[in-house]
Amino acid sequence: MVLENLSSSLRDVFRKISGSGYIDKETIREMIKEIQRALLKADVNVKLTVELTKRIQERSENEKPPAGMPPQDYILRIVYEELLGILGKGSQLKLQKQKIMLVGLYANGKTTTAGKLARFFMKKGLTTGFVACDVHRPAAYEQLKTISEQCGAKFFGIKGEKDPRKIYKASKQEMKDVQVIIVDTAGRDSLDDELLNEISILKKDVEPDEVLLVIDATIGQQAGPQAKALMDATGITGTIISKMDGTGKAGGALSAVAETGSPIYMIGIGEHLDDFEIFNPKKFLSRMLGLGDAEALLEIAEETDINPEDAEKTVNKIMSGKFNLMDMYDIWERFAKPSVMKKLFDSIPLGNISSSKMKMLDPESAQNRIEKYRVIMDSMTYKELENPDMINAKVIKRVAIGSGKTEQDVRGLLKEYKGMKENAKMMRGNRALKKMLKNHYSGDMQNPFDFTE
Repeated sequence: MVLENLSSSLRDVFRKISGSGYIDKETIREMIKEIQRALLKADVNVKLTVELTKRIQERSENEKPPAGMPPQDYILRIVYEELLGILGKGSQLKLQKQKIMLVGLYANGKTTTAGKLARFFMKKGLTTGFVACDVHRPAAYEQLKTISEQCGAKFFGIKGEKDPRKIYKASKQEMKDVQVIIVDTAGRDSLDDELLNEISILKKDVEPDEVLLVIDATIGQQAGPQAKALMDATGITGTIISKMDGTGKAGGALSAVAETGSPIYMIGIGEHLDDFEIFNPKKFLSRMLGLGDAEALLEIAEETDINPEDAEKTVNKIMSGKFNLMDMYDIWERFAKPSVMKKLFDSIPLGNISSSKMKMLDPESAQNRIEKYRVIMDSMTYKELENPDMINAKVIKRVAIGSGKTEQDVRGLLKEYKGMKENAKMMRGNRALKKMLKNHYSGDMQNPFDFTE
């Protein structure tokens, strides 16, 4: 899960505030300390952390909640709004004829990102091509050519040529009928005047519609100065954060983006060309706080063999908690694929699940448990699956023998099922979460903690 440690810490903060019977200045100060610790551990810039938490504290101590809104809910709303502020407003790449120039440091995933971008545009029906202008990194030409073959994009490069301007000028005739041209540029281990000058000059020739900074999520505190230098040299119009799946400390990259003021367009969430998604700040924060993402769930459901009506019913069952073991089995049958499981666990609302239990919520461990539980449920009758409350010690013993599993395994399945039901019940009792989900369904994500009617 993206930013797992930060996510877990912030969820703990939300639980404590939501469960507080009384909010005073001491409660607020303790909350601020916990948020600061969480942000700094995630490599969020110190200055940005201080500024953010100062705003949260001032607003929490001085602002009055609207009539009818509990102070706890209003403070959660303040924290949500301020965290959302550092993620930017969000923006999307235009689906039209354009030239895109990718910039960034060596080993930040620029060439792989080029392939993911091409796959994204080609899925939207736009012809796409690469121009290989990374003339310094060994095997850059071969890597981009291989990626072009994998995704079906057009490719142009001149092997051995050391002048990227000559390569780009020679590509014009070859790329004249291509709708989206992606120019892959050279990176360095660190920024230097030679690199910045080369990119700046190449930009004048390319005249790109977009200059996208590709930045590694694991880069840490050094991300800020590097992003600013590239911004000054090239006029970055947007950012793509790569390797978001491989770190719990992407705060440095997020801080760098906040410093440049450029929107985050996309994030890379895996090694494959399809492991790429549009960055939506509200969705990202909602998932990070465990509030779920109903729209993403529908998209995941529709990726399977479920028709739209069944997809919505399935999502409603997950989100509402109104399901039995038969429903759980059906959901697992449809979603128990590694690629889908990863998206699913990032999208379901986790409500009041404790941070200690969060370690169980990863696709790999979930996959293993699901396979075991499906075998167990295959040994149950339809009546038992539809009425789990009727399962007693005698039934547990029979099911264990029939499935070849232990009685402890069967009890583990029932415990997990009851935990999911209880979690859904607690979510429905939490007004903030309830309103968040309601706004997800209505499409009103402008202010998920706005309780006024």
